[in-house]
Amino acid sequence: MLAALYPAQESGIDQVFAGQLAAIPNTTGKQQGVQVGAGVAQRLVALRSTDGSAVTPPPFVPGTQPGQYRPTPPNFPAPVFTNWGTITPFVLDSGRQFRPPAPPPITGPAYAGALNQVKSLGQDTSTTRTADETTQAQFWGASPIWNVWNEVAQKLAVARNASLERTVTVFENLDLTLADATIALYDAKYHYLLWRPVTAIELGDTIGNPGITGAPTWLPFAVTAPDPSYPGAHATISEAAATVLSAFYGERLQLTISSDGDPGVTRSFGSFQAAANEATLSRLFAGQHTVIDLVVGQHLGHQVAGFVLDHLQSAPDSAR
Repeated sequence: MLAALYPAQESGIDQVFAGQLAAIPNTTGKQQGVQVGAGVAQRLVALRSTDGSAVTPPPFVPGTQPGQYRPTPPNFPAPVFTNWGTITPFVLDSGRQFRPPAPPPITGPAYAGALNQVKSLGQDTSTTRTADETTQAQFWGASPIWNVWNEVAQKLAVARNASLERTVTVFENLDLTLADATIALYDAKYHYLLWRPVTAIELGDTIGNPGITGAPTWLPFAVTAPDPSYPGAHATISEAAATVLSAFYGERLQLTISSDGDPGVTRSFGSFQAAANEATLSRLFAGQHTVIDLVVGQHLGHQVAGFVLDHLQSAPDSAR
């Protein structure tokens, strides 16, 4: 499977594979295992060969009107995964199955309040963001968010000496949920095409909202991700992961989480939900999202996770 997904790295993958096989006695069972593994991988590759992930999307046309997404400073990168919302999900019926309602109008008081909040807390030189909030922004933005949650699940499996069956069941539910949540969030992002806070704040005087004052030189604490703002990816992914892991391990569990991109730093939590909430709010402190994006992202992640847990036969009874 790895060789199919990363053909440029096939040589290194083959070396690892050969090394691991060499440690297993050469029996009939070994050969049968190799055949089963290869057969399953080939079937899965064939099954997903027409899922739309390999389609080259059309060129993206930036918006020009207030509220419409366009590439963001300082480097103005082209948006990514513009077609990801149309990919065939693994468990969901479609990427738009749980599409959230439209965000509030940018001319209204709700948007003004949310934008002013990130304007204050998320600025690169903010004096209202606390030292711990700055640490949160750095910690949760340092590694791909799905990697962090997979590492949480991995550490739990090792610490509890989980069986192969139990480990596979947890990761099956977790990663199929994360895959479908990603498809769902990109469906919503490119359906609504809401501009990012940095754009809204810099162009605030053009919005026509009396509660918003533009700041043409404003920049966020972290470089803005190259995709529309609504809903937030960290919020969606973290809530989806927390919902799945809570179904298997319970609502309350002491966790110590580390980030590959922030060596030596750990964060401690009393539940998966507490960790997901911090991961979500970290994007406000990083200047990436308004709370509007974050709230709807958490709701979307919870909906996707609930659907996956309910539709996989291997889901725990407590999750049904």
